[in-house]
Amino acid sequence: MERREFVGLACAALPLSGLPLPAPHLSDPVLVRAGQDREGRHKTLGISTIDFKVTSADSGGAILVIENTNRARGGPAKHRHLAQDELFSVIAGEYTVIVGDQRLDLTAGDSLLAPRLVPHVWAYTGATVGRILITFTPPGDMESFFRTVSGTNAMPVQDPALWRAHGMELLGPPLPV
Repeated sequence: MERREFVGLACAALPLSGLPLPAPHLSDPVLVRAGQDREGRHKTLGISTIDFKVTSADSGGAILVIENTNRARGGPAKHRHLAQDELFSVIAGEYTVIVGDQRLDLTAGDSLLAPRLVPHVWAYTGATVGRILITFTPPGDMESFFRTVSGTNAMPVQDPALWRAHGMELLGPPLPV
């Protein structure tokens, strides 16, 4: 029995409510249209909405790609990832990112890599709607983190134990904007 057939039969035997979409065969393309989430559920974080574009299941555990749409100025607390590199690619708007000791202003078309273990903090600083793609490699527990903290209509709480449980170290407050 081929993997695809096995996965299909296994998924057919399970109730559908609340389950993520089955992972595609790793040679299949993954298309997520503009304004859509891979799982069909926008994740709210107060000032922004996060959409999964590529999940770890889609990439064989290699990457997680999210699109963060900011509707107000601000961003997450200062932190560092213990095992993930984080790539920021601005689609629209203006962002400020501090990686280590370097403060950088990013606009549409700019990309910036924040290497694992290096402290960083970022914020949307524009006046309209901002959109940024963020890629984590490897994904680690980032998908779980976003599922845990979303839906509260607030930025992720600054609880060191929560961040540590998801492979990050909380280091300070958000970037003032």
